[in-house]
Amino acid sequence: MDIKLIGSNLTRAMLDQGHRKIWCAIDDDSDERAITDLENNDFTAYVVSYDDGKFICTSGLPWSFAVPIKISAITQDDVEL
Repeated sequence: MDIKLIGSNLTRAMLDQGHRKIWCAIDDDSDERAITDLENNDFTAYVVSYDDGKFICTSGLPWSFAVPIKISAITQDDVEL
């Protein structure tokens, strides 16, 4: 059975595999809250490491949850113009 990694578990696995500066939605309560916060706030950061149960971002701040995200520009085709 294949295990699908999502959310903070995926971020930890990516860090273990050598990925650095992973763009993430971050929060101290849960993965779900990290993604929900994107709707009204700007709680994103580049995560560079995982230490002592916390994700560390480029500013050095620790976070409990970090969900990897990707941001891409909208194209003309996306908006059907």
